[in-house]
Amino acid sequence: MKKIIILFFLMIIISTSPAYGHKLISHDDSHRDFGSALLIPDHKISWAVYDNLGVGETKFYKFDAKAGDSFYSSIVIPKLEGLENYSPSLVLMNDDLFTGDTSSLDIQSNIQKFLYEGDYPGNEFYEPFGQVTYWERQEVTTTIPADGQYFILVLDEKNQSGKYALAVGTIEDFSGSDFFSILPKAWFDTKLFFNDYISFAIAISILIGIPALLFVFILRKKIFKK
Repeated sequence: MKKIIILFFLMIIISTSPAYGHKLISHDDSHRDFGSALLIPDHKISWAVYDNLGVGETKFYKFDAKAGDSFYSSIVIPKLEGLENYSPSLVLMNDDLFTGDTSSLDIQSNIQKFLYEGDYPGNEFYEPFGQVTYWERQEVTTTIPADGQYFILVLDEKNQSGKYALAVGTIEDFSGSDFFSILPKAWFDTKLFFNDYISFAIAISILIGIPALLFVFILRKKIFKK
C-alpha cells in the first residue's frame, strides 16, 4: 500500500512538472484602480492571473522593473461558449501618469496599447496540466525604457464582459514543495475558472476518499491482528 501511494505521487509530479509553466497569482478581485493594483512580484518569473471583466471595467496590475529589462505578457481566453469573439485590450504604462510626474507632451510615450489583430475565435492552445483549451490573443514583447514602477491595464473597449488569463514573464520557477501546494491549488482554480464543477467535485471526493480508505485499511489491519 505504501509503495502504491508513493508511486501515485511520483506520477503526479512527473506528469505535471513539464506541463504547467506559470505560477498562479490568486486575488480577491479588488484590483480595480491604480491604488489597488495587483502586485506581480517579479515580472521576469512566469506568472498567470485568472480574471474577469464586467462591462466598462478595467483591471490593474503593477510591477517594478529596471531599464533594459525584457518584458513579456500575453492574454488567452478560456474556450467557453460565448467568448469566441472576446478580446480585451492590454495597456502597459509607467507610473508617471499615476503620480503626475509627466507633462502632457510625454503622455503618448508613457503608454503602450496592445490589441488583438488576429482572426476569431483564434488559434487554440491546449494546456495539459488542467486539461483545458484556450484561444490565443495578443502577445507582448518589449523592452523597459527606464527604472520604475509599471502598470498593466486590461480593459474591453467593445463594452463586452468575459474571462481572460493574463500571463507575465517567461522564467519557470518551481521548487519541489510547489508540486504539493501551488500546483494542486492551480488545478482546482483552473477547473473553477472553466466552470468545470464536475471535475472539481470528483477531485474533492477523491481527496476525501483516499484518507478514508487508508483509515479503513489500517483499522481492518489492526482488527485482524487481534
